[in-house]
Amino acid sequence: MVLITLVVTGVLSGCFFSDGVSVKGKSSNTEEPVISDDSLLTLVQYRTFQYFWEGAEPVSGMARERIHMDGIYPENDMNIVTTGGTGFGVMAILTGIERGFISREQGLERIRKITDFLAKADRFHGAWPHWLYGETGRVKPFSTKDDGADIVETAYLMQGLLAARQYFNQPTESEKKLVADINRLWEEVEWDWFTRGGRHVIYWHWSPRYEWEMNFPVEGYNECLILYVLAASSTTHPVEPAAYHDGWARKGKIRGNSRPYGYNLALKHNGAEEYGGPLFWAHYSFLGLDPRHLKDQYADYWEHNVNQTLINRQWCIENPGKYKGYGPDCWGLTAGYSPIGYAAHAPGRKTDLGVISPTAALGSFPYTPQFSMEALKCFYYLLGDKIWGKYGFYDGFSETANWYPKRYLAIDQGPEVVMMENYRSGLLWKLFMSCPEIQRGLDKLGFEY
Repeated sequence: MVLITLVVTGVLSGCFFSDGVSVKGKSSNTEEPVISDDSLLTLVQYRTFQYFWEGAEPVSGMARERIHMDGIYPENDMNIVTTGGTGFGVMAILTGIERGFISREQGLERIRKITDFLAKADRFHGAWPHWLYGETGRVKPFSTKDDGADIVETAYLMQGLLAARQYFNQPTESEKKLVADINRLWEEVEWDWFTRGGRHVIYWHWSPRYEWEMNFPVEGYNECLILYVLAASSTTHPVEPAAYHDGWARKGKIRGNSRPYGYNLALKHNGAEEYGGPLFWAHYSFLGLDPRHLKDQYADYWEHNVNQTLINRQWCIENPGKYKGYGPDCWGLTAGYSPIGYAAHAPGRKTDLGVISPTAALGSFPYTPQFSMEALKCFYYLLGDKIWGKYGFYDGFSETANWYPKRYLAIDQGPEVVMMENYRSGLLWKLFMSCPEIQRGLDKLGFEY
């Protein structure tokens, strides 16, 4: 439990922490206003929302892949936009409307700008690449052979666009046009193309030059459940349930039996079977897909995601790597920046590099509200300006390495805004789950929801 001692320097509404805050032995000299938990959530959502609003690439309206406050971009990619991150950003914009950060009209205008850009941008069998040049809409290769469609990033994008379609339901010409535009984009994605002629699995990439040479079948368990839900839900290019059961679920081999710290992991995490993968695996597919009552023959997804989060936190408490700063109130391992580059941080001797990523705990608010709030207070009141900036909390930090980069990634900022809102109101879950196609797709795959 967070233990906070206040030195009252004025009336309560204006008091500050001043050398008197303690969280499990930590102390702070920062002076941040003491505000209610609810107000703190709103503040973090507002700042982080601005990544997708003020920080958006101006020509396209899309989310930049990264924003570095130091202005240093080694790959000269300041204006590269991300398709999956933009899907998260669209959901953040819907949150911003509901929270009063922007008007409905402003949000509508921005999302229409995004859909206009997407309609003209490079697509391959209806699917977008991972990255695009924001000024032109042309593909920016993710790697040499990954220069075409990325069906997983397309799924993250469509998850957000379908939520927006459900949100803008007023009988005005502008809202009806947006709905029609989103439906057109949705219907043009050839999900079935990515089964390579009807194989019982979906392949992640296709290139106009290298075709299927990436050869990456999407098999579970990882962050990609939403791909199969959307592919099964398509009204124009659906995949058969066999792709889900034989491919994603590996004919039942997706089931796991690991019980770290006494928490059952019902699913076998790819390459992370013992302790579970990075926490974004419990976030990305579940920004719109509501896990609270989601079950199939393989797992109860609410229980699974809660347990993955508790395992991740407990690893940080046990702290076998003896990293500075880890503890009950400072936890959360997920993919993001590290002192040695981008890394998929997760529990495990080889995958824990001593880096805490705020999005891990903050994106887990629905699963562990008390523990996530304790982490939020630690990040905000105690670490303060070391990790808090213009667009919310920076991507990651390492107290051991004294490493506090002032850098952001779209795919880490997005889940903070969205999952906090799902915790507070269930907004994005309600919107996405209201899609009739999604309900039919879940039925088709054998889900309870």
